[in-house]
Amino acid sequence: FDSKLCLSVSLCSASEESPRVRGLLYLWRGYSSSVAPERVLLTRPVLQAALGISHGILLAEGGLVFSFGELPWKQDLKTPPTDPLLESALSGRGVVSVAAGSFHCGAVTQDGTLYMWGENSSGQCGLLESGLVSDPRPVNLVDSDTLPPQVTRVLEVACGEHHTLALSAQHEVWAWGSGCQLGLVTSVFPVRRPQKVEHLAGRHVLQVACGGFHSLALVKHVSPQDSTWQADTGKCGECNQQLLSMFDKEDHVIINNSHYCPLGVELVNTRPGPWSGQASRCPLSQAVSPSLYPGLYPDLMEHPYNTQAGDLLASVDRGSGDPIMLINQVSGPCLDCSLSEPDLSVDTQVQLGEDSVSSLASSLSVSLPESFTDTLGVDCSFATMEGAACAAPYQVNSAEDTGSTSSLCESSKSEGCVPGPRANHTGSVTASREGKEEACRFESKHMKASSSLTGFLLDEVMMAGRRHSLPPLPSHVSEPYFFLPASSALPSRRTTDIRPPTMTRKKEEVAESLPSLNTEVWTWGRGQEGQLGHGDQLPRLQPLCIKTLNGEEVVKVAAGTHHSLAVTAQCQVITQHSQAVTAQCQMSEGLRVWDVAAGQDHSVFLADGDCCQPILCYSGQQVSTFSLAPLGQYSSPGSSRSMGYISSVCGGGGSCLALADHNVMGFISGLHELAAADRKFYCRLRDIQKRSLADLCSNYVLESLSTVLGKTSSLLFQSLADSHNRLCHLMGQHSVSMTAFLHGGRDVKSLVILKQASTFLDTYKEECFGKKLEVLRHLSECSADKVSLGDLLVLLFYMPLQHLHVYNRLLLKLATCFDVSTVEYQKLQEGCSRYEALSVSLGRRQKEAESTNQFWKTNSGKTIDVLRRPQRRLVCESSDKSLTLQNAGRFSVNWFVLFNDLLVHAQFSSHHVYPLVTLWVEPITEEASSNLYGIKVTTPEESFTLLASSPQEKARWLRAMNQAVEAVLMGEDSGAGVPADSRTASYVFSKDLLLKDASYSGRWLSGKPHGKGTMKWPDGRTYTGTFKHGLKDGYGDYFMPNKTLNKCDRYQGHWKEGKMQGFGKYKYATGEVYEGSFHENMRQGHGMLSSGKLIGPSSSVFIGQWLQDKKTGYGVFDNMTRGEKYMGLWLEDQRHGNGVLVTQTGLYYEGAFSNNKMMGTGFLMSEDDTTFQGEFSDDWTPNGKGTLSMPHGDVIEGLFTGEWTSGLNITGTYRKPDLYDADRKERTQPGRLSVPPEMKWRAVFSECWSRLGCEAPGLPCERRKAWENIAVTLTSGRRDSPKVLSRSQTRMLEKLELIPQHCGPVTARSYDLVRRYLAKACETPLHPLGWLVETLVTAYRMTYVGVGSTRRLRQQAVDEIKSFINRIFQLVRFLFPDMPEEGGFIIADPTSCVSSSWVVCSSTLLLPVLLPRLYPPLFSLYSLDKEREDSLYWNCVLRLNKQPDLTLLENLGVQQNFWPLSISVLGKKQQVLPSTKDACWASAVETLQLISTKFTPSDKLQVIRQTFEELTQEVQALFHKNIMWSMDDLFPLFLYVVLRARIKKLGSEVSLIDDLMDPSLQHGELGLMFTTLKACYFQIQQESP
Repeated sequence: FDSKLCLSVSLCSASEESPRVRGLLYLWRGYSSSVAPERVLLTRPVLQAALGISHGILLAEGGLVFSFGELPWKQDLKTPPTDPLLESALSGRGVVSVAAGSFHCGAVTQDGTLYMWGENSSGQCGLLESGLVSDPRPVNLVDSDTLPPQVTRVLEVACGEHHTLALSAQHEVWAWGSGCQLGLVTSVFPVRRPQKVEHLAGRHVLQVACGGFHSLALVKHVSPQDSTWQADTGKCGECNQQLLSMFDKEDHVIINNSHYCPLGVELVNTRPGPWSGQASRCPLSQAVSPSLYPGLYPDLMEHPYNTQAGDLLASVDRGSGDPIMLINQVSGPCLDCSLSEPDLSVDTQVQLGEDSVSSLASSLSVSLPESFTDTLGVDCSFATMEGAACAAPYQVNSAEDTGSTSSLCESSKSEGCVPGPRANHTGSVTASREGKEEACRFESKHMKASSSLTGFLLDEVMMAGRRHSLPPLPSHVSEPYFFLPASSALPSRRTTDIRPPTMTRKKEEVAESLPSLNTEVWTWGRGQEGQLGHGDQLPRLQPLCIKTLNGEEVVKVAAGTHHSLAVTAQCQVITQHSQAVTAQCQMSEGLRVWDVAAGQDHSVFLADGDCCQPILCYSGQQVSTFSLAPLGQYSSPGSSRSMGYISSVCGGGGSCLALADHNVMGFISGLHELAAADRKFYCRLRDIQKRSLADLCSNYVLESLSTVLGKTSSLLFQSLADSHNRLCHLMGQHSVSMTAFLHGGRDVKSLVILKQASTFLDTYKEECFGKKLEVLRHLSECSADKVSLGDLLVLLFYMPLQHLHVYNRLLLKLATCFDVSTVEYQKLQEGCSRYEALSVSLGRRQKEAESTNQFWKTNSGKTIDVLRRPQRRLVCESSDKSLTLQNAGRFSVNWFVLFNDLLVHAQFSSHHVYPLVTLWVEPITEEASSNLYGIKVTTPEESFTLLASSPQEKARWLRAMNQAVEAVLMGEDSGAGVPADSRTASYVFSKDLLLKDASYSGRWLSGKPHGKGTMKWPDGRTYTGTFKHGLKDGYGDYFMPNKTLNKCDRYQGHWKEGKMQGFGKYKYATGEVYEGSFHENMRQGHGMLSSGKLIGPSSSVFIGQWLQDKKTGYGVFDNMTRGEKYMGLWLEDQRHGNGVLVTQTGLYYEGAFSNNKMMGTGFLMSEDDTTFQGEFSDDWTPNGKGTLSMPHGDVIEGLFTGEWTSGLNITGTYRKPDLYDADRKERTQPGRLSVPPEMKWRAVFSECWSRLGCEAPGLPCERRKAWENIAVTLTSGRRDSPKVLSRSQTRMLEKLELIPQHCGPVTARSYDLVRRYLAKACETPLHPLGWLVETLVTAYRMTYVGVGSTRRLRQQAVDEIKSFINRIFQLVRFLFPDMPEEGGFIIADPTSCVSSSWVVCSSTLLLPVLLPRLYPPLFSLYSLDKEREDSLYWNCVLRLNKQPDLTLLENLGVQQNFWPLSISVLGKKQQVLPSTKDACWASAVETLQLISTKFTPSDKLQVIRQTFEELTQEVQALFHKNIMWSMDDLFPLFLYVVLRARIKKLGSEVSLIDDLMDPSLQHGELGLMFTTLKACYFQIQQESP
């Protein structure tokens, strides 16, 4: 070991092993036969480690951080510590990651805080002071782009020699320190405050790494459609030169896209010189001077070159070159042998021919080489170390197979590689100020043009001793340049892309918890050693994407002092090093690298082998030739065999470090075996994808497949290939996530295959089998070879099935490491069961597919061929006479074939097909079938019985049919094979006469439509709604075409037993609309029929009772065309009985009608109040005895004939009015001959009782049934409502389903519960009471709006409301039998402070619910009736309100002691002046004005009471004492308030209160106050001018 790393270590022997099993630390330096990793003893497990040049930093369990080695910034230490030193400043901070630079350190806490310490001479610690930072100190990343500036959280940190990079929580890169490796737009160094690398802004950075003087970033690739970069024009955006160039040289065509943009980086003052290979061992402030950085770039120290031909990893000390050595070659449990597929699954390569494919056997060839090694190219800037024996993109097969790494190196020398000595050229690279400013403008949209700035000289290129054959120029992700034979097809010397199209990938990740494989690598900084990977040795001022790594699925990057490494998801290692050449190094066969670390002069690799224990490989300076050989001869106790299971490696300076775990109970080995199995599986899938599927899915082959197999089979094959792609991508993501899992906490509950098990299972189901297997079988039939391409592809696509067994075995192995009562055990057992179940299911589906394929081959013919479908599978068939048809003929042939979706009954040349989705199967008992083994089969149109040959055959067929039906309904593996009788399906009827050719889609029950569904007939009829036992029953929407009018009749409503019954809405094709009750397809009950438009020539509306499609009973007919409205009785669409007819001209008639005419005794009144009462023979035609009364009181009695509007013939007596005739006024008032209010709308109340389930109104025995019907109606209405109910509506319906409970007499509390229940019920149309109120309101408005809005009908409107209240109160007392009768008493609650009781009044209970909805038409009638009185009153109000307050008070006779002397205005008292107006008693006036905003009489009376209270309070404040009112004092004062209130329709308000107020209130306090208001109204009318 290096003396600089003074650390207490001991060899790990069996007797000294710690009981700790995790976080074991091993450390060594370099590699030779005498070096053995040694165990570092710590009291806590080590979770992460990092190495610098001569020091290291450890993150232990509990967030503790230790430092070891040379720590010169610890000035209190005289000598290096022998034990790891605890960084106490970080204790309790929750550190989650650490990093070490050459001479400084960094740590990130759980809350995203960054701490730095160590050497800060170049600002690498991010602190303002220069020198040494002895203890960790926080460093803030302040984002100035936000307002206000905010501190950004840090995810990870990486440290170089003179700089530091941090990855923020927004996945942006921040940099500070010195040198061009910062990537910042600045020329002032050092940068002591973290700054954002703007060139990577907007990109999603996944990881950062720091080398000595260069930087790397792993970036998530942005898809082209999401990118905002401008389109590539083929020219450089800065210098406008061509990006591509071609040269002819002898027999080669050289295509070069290594454009150098002189405006991007300007090189000046270049001079050759030696290069120093050693960094300073004492990098303190006094040793590292800022004078090394005079300009943009520091002067480079001199390093001597001493290169070797095989040194591809850029060792700095070139005295010798270490090969990649396998540190441990241990024996142990190998991976599951089921992964070892035949060579065809990995090494099969399908090559395309040029001829059109008429036979796949002649166009597709399969080569199976025993081994495979890529020819090394000389035209790229990276080398590839593969973890599996598979070719990299655009590989070239050598003529000779090379089986070892030594032969590989030898072949690379003879193949024309240029690994010779590097030219000894380097020097200080500086840039002028202008060059720097130009570089700052070098945007990322030009990365494609400048990704490789210089190439090899052409004469160096032609030194290759062998002619190469490489593909033509690929797209954006290709190498910088490559060779083409001169004879290659290159039309017009232009590059063309003839590569097979890349497999499409999903734009989104399969699961958010899985890492992205679509990545890019960006580098910047010094490039003298070629470590930037752009094919040259030039520095980069800004981050630049390595185009050659696009599409390589890089998942991790690492940086050494002068070289870079990248690990791909395919277990390949790519390195950028000092040679500007590409060399592809292949690991020993079977090794797959999954973790790397880079130091100063070496690299360390962690790989999988044939065993589950990881293999450690090393590459450095000890061996002169570069080779990869296992180190099996080392067997000393200090070898890495006893290190355990290594989970991660670390490199730094000249040292290496490994973190390992001991395998206790097989848990660690199980995790490593699972991770290794997935990595191996992914490499295999990718190999299949690249070598076979990529070519087979090319346009050329797909067109050929479409020609040979048909378009359907070709599309199915494409779908299968896409599914394989998705599975491959998912496996790649999971293999990478398993690597991160080994590095992390290793909580098995967070395993992706357990957390995202559904994603994995669905992907396997989609990929492996299903409807797509048929095309593979078809493909095999098209091949002439015995081993056809189809069979080969079948094997390839079946291969993922075996990996399910691996998951099952390894999850079960991990489960045995936990106690059965733990959550971990339950999770692992559940995952194991799910993967095992999927494996069994897919195996069964494979067998079904193979048996179905054999069935199609065996049974051919037109009858069978029409049934062939790619997704159809055979279940069983009765060719062995195991199943026959009952009562079949003696010579009949009955063959039954059960598929996974059909039951086929074949007879001679015909067959009957029964879809399983509409098939019901049940066994017939032996008693019912006379000892025959019968099975009853029910279909939508027929039922038949099948007879089995034995009880066993009956059970077999019954089980097979039931399982097949259930699989169709519920999906495969759905249950025990007992399908539900109720199901959802579609069917087309063919035999039923009423439903012939009709199609139904919806719910079924035992062969009949039952539930919600849609039926469509060929003639255009459509029904969507509820069915019951095959008939329309419930709510539905029915369309019926009317061919004559070319429109449709539409019915939306309820059905019963296939007929319209209940409430519905019928829209006729003629334009009429009926909304009401139906009975057996006829209008019956209450309903409203609208004809025409409101302003049309034949507009009319009828609302009332119907019987057998005719108007019968009470109804209102509004004939808008004639301007008449009839309100009376009907019989068979004719006006018959008493009724009222009003016209727009003011005529009013009430009396008898017969045969649609006024016939019999009637009463007629004209607009001027002239009345006629007598006999009528026709409309408006008196004929017979009668009395004609004039408005002024004159009367004519006698015989009348003639029409009212044209003239009357009178024979009679004329007399003047009699002052003593008391009955005269009563005889001239309308309403005596109209329909009594109790007879109106009987059908509405009958329908309500019917909805409650009562045969007759008010039967006590039906009360319980009524409440049950209410609950059923609300529940079904909430469930079947065509409109989506809001949350509040749903809650209200749920509350209404509960019956208000109370015991004993109704108290105030129970009465309040009933009142609130009624209020909610009447607001809900689904409730029977709500429907009743809504229907009554509609009928009332239709009656008294429009032509019916006449003052003659005011009293009838009031009487109708009172009738509504009485009849609704009857319903309430039926539902709540303890409710007292009208006029009864409500007992006060015993717990209430109010001891008095009050009288029950139906109007008080129901008017608050009913009257607000009826108020507009009702108040309009009052306004018309009181029009003359209100006009007189209003004129007086306007006249009197012109007077000031004091004058008006004096004129009204208010005593002066009641006059206010001052009033309060905005809190200040002001004196009342003679000119003051509208100021006195303002609060009382404002209160009285609220009377017009109330609806019910009780609310209006409360406003009057509040007015008196306000008036009393103001008077008491005036006298400063309580007063007792006298009417002489109160009336004038209240009269003043009424005048100032200016209520325009006060007469209508008073009349409404008087008509509808509770009779019990008339003689109380409220009655007295109301009487005072009426007296004021009449007094104002009598005021003289």
